[in-house]
Amino acid sequence: MTYEEMKAKYCGTNIRRKPKSEEHNIQASCVKWFRNQYPQLRNILFAVPNAARRSARNGEYMKEEGMLSGVADLILLKSNRFYGALCIEMKKPGEYQRPVQKEWQKECEAAGNKYVVVRSLEEFIEVVNGYLAEI
Repeated sequence: MTYEEMKAKYCGTNIRRKPKSEEHNIQASCVKWFRNQYPQLRNILFAVPNAARRSARNGEYMKEEGMLSGVADLILLKSNRFYGALCIEMKKPGEYQRPVQKEWQKECEAAGNKYVVVRSLEEFIEVVNGYLAEI
């Protein structure tokens, strides 16, 4: 069997596509901006890495440790006059929350936190500056 035949037989249309990194790029630029703009708060804005691909065993292990589906991508652990923390769900333009994310949002807001969906660096800057202006 030639390489081309083997490739066609075993790869075919089942080639795993690389994930698109648009959402990653937006989130990375937001974190970089935040850490430059607010260096005194740099360690209280953090990511929740729920979206990574994991083996079944590793996923089970992390759930045992407290990982939850639907948790926001970024959390700013700083209260202001109205909220206990700011939770930010990153979405690329045109994408929307899954039902489990909407459920987590309801619980997050019921506990006295602010939750927003952000689709760009500009939107992130507006949300964060507005939130921190209310301290």
